[in-house]
Amino acid sequence: MKRTWLLFAQAVTVLLAAYFVVATLKPEWINRRTTSLGGVVSIIEAPASSTPGVPAPGSLSAAAKKASPAVVSINTSKAAQRHPRSNDPWFRFFFGDQDDQPQVGLGSGVIVSTDGYILTNNHVVEGADEIEVTLNDSRHARGKVIGTDPDTDLAVLKIELDKLPVIVLGSSDELQVGDQVLAIGNPFGVGQTVTSGIVSALGRNQLGINNFENFIQTDAAINPGNSGGALIDVNGNLLGINTAIYSRSGGSMGIGFAIPVSMAKIVLEGIVKEGQVRRGWIGVEPNELSPELAETFGVKADAGVIITGVLQNGPAAKAGIRPGDVITAVGDKKTDSVQALLTAVAGLKPGSTARFALQRGSDKMELDVMPGLRPKSPVRLVPNQTE
Repeated sequence: MKRTWLLFAQAVTVLLAAYFVVATLKPEWINRRTTSLGGVVSIIEAPASSTPGVPAPGSLSAAAKKASPAVVSINTSKAAQRHPRSNDPWFRFFFGDQDDQPQVGLGSGVIVSTDGYILTNNHVVEGADEIEVTLNDSRHARGKVIGTDPDTDLAVLKIELDKLPVIVLGSSDELQVGDQVLAIGNPFGVGQTVTSGIVSALGRNQLGINNFENFIQTDAAINPGNSGGALIDVNGNLLGINTAIYSRSGGSMGIGFAIPVSMAKIVLEGIVKEGQVRRGWIGVEPNELSPELAETFGVKADAGVIITGVLQNGPAAKAGIRPGDVITAVGDKKTDSVQALLTAVAGLKPGSTARFALQRGSDKMELDVMPGLRPKSPVRLVPNQTE
């Protein structure tokens, strides 16, 4: 009998020790509840959270909640262009009834001011006869185009509503490759959608999308309807305006592009204050410097942008710039590519003199150039834009 009690006591001791170890190292094994559905199927349920409403570790829900109310859906319509003879019976006999349904478009936008100003893409609202803006709280308003900037594919709208949610502008200049980002928009019209990814690259240009390109590349899923939507950081601050994707199928392939908020702020300020963005222009045809062009024009430079054409009576011609000159700097900004020269000149104030450093043949020199106002560019719509 004594032996039996000894074995029982040892067994209980071992079980209690095992329970203590499991409760310490794997408490979820003990907290799981086994229940049954109608007495037929046994299931295991996770324990209820002790802090309901608190995001799980690593969750980005706080950033999404902060920014989402300021992201809007934009629906546009444009009257169909009917043929002048579409009502002619003979015309209809040969060509059939012409489709007179209005053309509709879909995009997104971001409220950046309590005054009702909205940033979106130019290609979302270009040519639209009617623009309807839908907020995340289901309110609707008619959007008015305040101004557009085809050179950056940005546009500014305005709506008249009270108590508007406003997004907080972040700093795109501090972004680094690998930073986490969220894209918010209305893809395919399914409703506001949040996707996540990282910054894949910075300063993307020469894509043939806009005249001024300095894109943030991200792998956050961006699809048709996301154009004009927000790219935000993990704190819910605006970093860029989603504008285009690289795609062979029409949908997301993990390569999306956003216009940095630093560029969007300049466009917003110019359009709201003056109705347009005033950029510098000197009237030259620049090309990337190559050994062939350097030999053709007899220049000894190994860095800079070579000028192959100069507009007669333009600002550059008046300042003495000639074909074959290699521009190496504008003010204190080096120009080692055509895009760098274009950006540097665009940043100049029209009517104010700027110092250009250049090389002519083997001689280095400096010239004072007074840039003019950059002419408006024709609107371009490329297939990869995500309207």
